[in-house]
Amino acid sequence: MPQPSVILATAGYDHTVKFWEATSGRCYRTLQYPDSQVNHLEITPDKQYLAAAGNPHIRLFEVNSSNPQAVISYDSHTNNVTAVGFQCDGKWMYSGSEDGTVKIWDLRAPGFQREYESRAAVNTVVLHPNQTELISGDQNGNIRVWDLNANSCSCELVPEDTAVRSLTVMWDGSLVVAANNNGTCYVWRLMRGTQTMTNFEPLHKLQAHNSYILKCLLSPEFCEHHRYLATTSSDQTVKIWNVDGFTLERTLTGHQRWVWDCVFSVDGAFLVTASSDSTARLWDLSTGEAIRVYQGHHKATVCCALHDGADGASS
Repeated sequence: MPQPSVILATAGYDHTVKFWEATSGRCYRTLQYPDSQVNHLEITPDKQYLAAAGNPHIRLFEVNSSNPQAVISYDSHTNNVTAVGFQCDGKWMYSGSEDGTVKIWDLRAPGFQREYESRAAVNTVVLHPNQTELISGDQNGNIRVWDLNANSCSCELVPEDTAVRSLTVMWDGSLVVAANNNGTCYVWRLMRGTQTMTNFEPLHKLQAHNSYILKCLLSPEFCEHHRYLATTSSDQTVKIWNVDGFTLERTLTGHQRWVWDCVFSVDGAFLVTASSDSTARLWDLSTGEAIRVYQGHHKATVCCALHDGADGASS
């Protein structure tokens, strides 16, 4: 079976993972995830595997296969896994969980290699482009930088006494954005200190929504002309902000319930979103129109993953 050039996967509370032809909207494969909802999806950089994070495990499925079974299950978390991602060469995986830990995994082995204690439910983890620092956000409002070389926490800050829901780092490592339950985005410049610690220089505070922000995401490297920040919210909208000044570029409306997740196309021209209304949508960011609706889930669709770049490129 030839591998599709564009891989779109969605999942949520109906215990299934669905693969779609992104352009036609046709669902061509459904995987069962029988004993848990799926909280997060991530495709490996080489497009070979899809990681699905549930409660309390992470399962790795083959993308280019008809095999319905997971090829490996990572079972060391003890609560909902809320974040999962891969090192740029696919050598290892990281995860965050409501059990209060951040873990690092060798993909070839089911057990974790490292564990960092956040002391509160971890809602979000991102890998700095330098591939040596993880940044986590938790339910108590803490943001922590975990230095993988020093194997310790190198930086800690609490922008506001409310849960940090989502974190995103600019592809060149220049900015980090944290979104919280009050609808606020905090933006910092990342400055390299004389030590290994990353210094956060406050740049902007953006009141993006009047209710929960569920996901914030900066546009990828090959986004032409403009650099964008996307925010999805419990107010049923998605907002696209121009990073130069953080002015509102577009508001995407059409979802009927909370919008949980989003992912940019590799060129930044399109955005896929996942919502509690049980659909995912493909948006043309030049017009703000939804050009495709992916219907097939029977309950809330809370996560999506898209890989439309070349093998080895970041999704």
